[in-house]
Amino acid sequence: MTTDAERKMQFLFALRSRGVTDARVLTAMEKVDRGPFVKGLFAERAYEDMPLPIACGQTISQPSVVGLMTQALDVQPRDKVLEVGTGSGYQAAILSQLARRVYTVDRHKRLVQEARAVFTELDLTNITAITADGSHGLPDQAPFDRIIVTAAAEDPPGPLLAQLKIGGIMVLPVGQSDAVQSLIQVKRTDTGYDYNELRSVRFVPLIEGVGKE
Repeated sequence: MTTDAERKMQFLFALRSRGVTDARVLTAMEKVDRGPFVKGLFAERAYEDMPLPIACGQTISQPSVVGLMTQALDVQPRDKVLEVGTGSGYQAAILSQLARRVYTVDRHKRLVQEARAVFTELDLTNITAITADGSHGLPDQAPFDRIIVTAAAEDPPGPLLAQLKIGGIMVLPVGQSDAVQSLIQVKRTDTGYDYNELRSVRFVPLIEGVGKE
């Protein structure tokens, strides 16, 4: 049997070997246990670097992708972050270790309720989880220092770009099809937006509206 310590070592080694090298991100991922975010049949696979199914037909992203996206987001301790696509809540929990405040939005009420329960259990008090159509962002809390989207759109949604502070960073997958998507980093400057393509990924599509329960 592998011990928890060994499992954690293997987990961090897998992250590093796939390009997650930022010390603050690795520390956050060491601190936040993925276990509570993976329910039922797949619980024992929580420490493997693979995406796993969760409720409402969604997935929890593989840890190395969470790490790479978080690293590209370059979150600073005073930042206010918006996450579109709460899912299991794992990504928001990682962000909560790095940012001052995290707002996370999902169109599925059940996912938001389950994520809130885990945040409470782990005493993560700087996360606000909301059921809403994430493609519109959260205008009443805007602007944000950082925005992360965990579902793929054809292009970065206009409302989200508008809610990014000047000097802010957004990380999201874009692509027309389920098969080919690119993870991109968008930086807002005084004069517009700079786009930087990071790697190819696969995410569920970004869907407008709130999910039917």
